[in-house]
Amino acid sequence: MEERNSIKVCVTGGSGYIASWLVKKLLEKGYTVHATLRNLDEKIKVDLLKSLPHADTRLVLFQADIYNPGEFEPAIEGCHYVFHLATPLQHNSQSTKYKDTTEAAIAGVKSIADCCIRSQSVKRLIYTASVMSTSPLKEDGTGFKSSFDESCWTPLNFSFIFAQDYALEYTKSKTSAEREVLSYNEIENGKLEVVSLPCGLVGGDNSLLSYLPASVAVILSQITGNLSLYDSLRFLQELLGSIPLVHIDDVCEAHIFCLEKESLRGRFLCAAVDTSVQEIASYYQENYPLFKISHEFKEGPDTGSSCDNTKLKRMGFKYKHGVKDTLDGCVDFGRRLQVFSSN
Repeated sequence: MEERNSIKVCVTGGSGYIASWLVKKLLEKGYTVHATLRNLDEKIKVDLLKSLPHADTRLVLFQADIYNPGEFEPAIEGCHYVFHLATPLQHNSQSTKYKDTTEAAIAGVKSIADCCIRSQSVKRLIYTASVMSTSPLKEDGTGFKSSFDESCWTPLNFSFIFAQDYALEYTKSKTSAEREVLSYNEIENGKLEVVSLPCGLVGGDNSLLSYLPASVAVILSQITGNLSLYDSLRFLQELLGSIPLVHIDDVCEAHIFCLEKESLRGRFLCAAVDTSVQEIASYYQENYPLFKISHEFKEGPDTGSSCDNTKLKRMGFKYKHGVKDTLDGCVDFGRRLQVFSSN
């Protein structure tokens, strides 16, 4: 591989939970980074990225919105690798282009993949997917396969007890967008390599941020007593048969690992460990007895499937953080931002 200081990398959605930590690590490792933000007038997000070590010499910010996917072209131009993390979480009701987040997400990945091809400089596009696209539910609805891996795709015609509308729409958008972006590997004579990383529920403290990201809030929902967020945790277990967890630092290292491979394409599940609603509650009670978790926040759907994360590990990737680090990091994050009413 070339010297890192001669390689340009684009990170879309650069101020997010995973993306900001990824930008930090890429700069530390010597890469030049093009990061996109929806709005360069958002001072907090711009200042966050500009404050990173080496940002003054190796970070360039670009304005680009997934609802106007053509805006990403200048950020991608001249880059060798692109990490696509930007995703619409809630539909922009002002949009006349797209009817929902699924349409917007698909248009976004197509536009960014096409930009990569037109650039003639981008070797690999790495898409941050969600483990919600890898449900092991059997097509006939009779339960789970014993494990889920890269061969599993979430059926989009099921109904769920704990799914709220936004969670179902997010699942549909991430599953559909991932299928779309991976289809670029089938293009005849395609020089663009496409990798997708369906990531487990991401936890751990990102000390750059002054707000609690959605995934961390979901992991802490049994402590905070937020029923809506707890339903998201239960929905994940209902969808997958367990709750795959991964620490933010491992997620970012996995992304960089996939960049630094000489040649790579395809789908790689990114989750360190399996757990469950019940086990997470037990961990909190055992290790943080001052937090009182009410009975209704300890009950969850049946477990029935485990995450097979061996594909990435067989290639040589090593996870450094398990359940303890991930959950402890979330509690540290919550305490730092004073999200707990007491303790």
